[in-house]
Amino acid sequence: MNKIKHYFRGGIVKRKVKFKISFYFIFFYFLLIQIVFAETPEIKPWLNLDKLNNLLGVIILTLCITWFIYHAKRGKELYVRRIAGLSAVDEAVGRATEMGKPVLYITGLADIDDIQTLTSLSILGYIAQKTAEYETSLLVPCCRSIVMSTAQEVVKESHLKAARPDTYRRDNIYYLSDDQFGFVAGVDGIMLREKPAANFYFGKFYAESLILAETGHSTGAIQIAGTAESTQLPFFVAACDYTLLGEELYAASAYLSKNPLEVGSLKGQDVGKFIFLLAIILGCILVTFKYDWIINLFKT
Repeated sequence: MNKIKHYFRGGIVKRKVKFKISFYFIFFYFLLIQIVFAETPEIKPWLNLDKLNNLLGVIILTLCITWFIYHAKRGKELYVRRIAGLSAVDEAVGRATEMGKPVLYITGLADIDDIQTLTSLSILGYIAQKTAEYETSLLVPCCRSIVMSTAQEVVKESHLKAARPDTYRRDNIYYLSDDQFGFVAGVDGIMLREKPAANFYFGKFYAESLILAETGHSTGAIQIAGTAESTQLPFFVAACDYTLLGEELYAASAYLSKNPLEVGSLKGQDVGKFIFLLAIILGCILVTFKYDWIINLFKT
């Protein structure tokens, strides 16, 4: 049996190696044809050499992400900068547990097709697991019906992970209204009636951000917010205890879950950005000293 397994594993590895070799051979073969016959009018090019810098950028970024995902899956610990707002999540849930009060979570006003809503639902999974472990009530009023259905499944799965399926309450994740200020009025009423000890605002927010944060502050709850909307960040900063700024929201899921795929992807993107930043700085220096040829490399 072991010989059969070894045979199949060896065969799969060999096929993978052959596939990679064939792929690279075909790629460089067509690239060579484009370079040789680029000036021949009868042959229509398959590859626009003027956009070769874009391809190079994509390859660099892909290699960075793949490299760090590979090492993260092999068990290497990748450093991620401490984010104060996310470090306080456990503290906020623990505070609610000690006070015997619920936790309120708002996923924002955008629908399920918005990246900020998807990120918010990912963070919701972590917080729901913590509330399940501590047997604390979690309230999730939603502005969109599809977001509500997705949030119900996310919270249910988190309770199963925490081995507390009996503590899952489907009725605690409910739909209020699609109307912006109708939804805010409903959430404010929940804050004043239920007096949650911890409020979380993660997702896409508009003018209602200050109303939500101000009402939550008046009830004495610890508040943690995060959004990529730069126009709403000042209101969250003023009224909340902790605020995730811009891209910190997208890094939150990897920071909390420590999933190798997410952490490796996050680290790879950061390294890719650093490489591109160095290229821009180098380009500025060369152009300053009249080396204008560098400009052609950055044309898109």
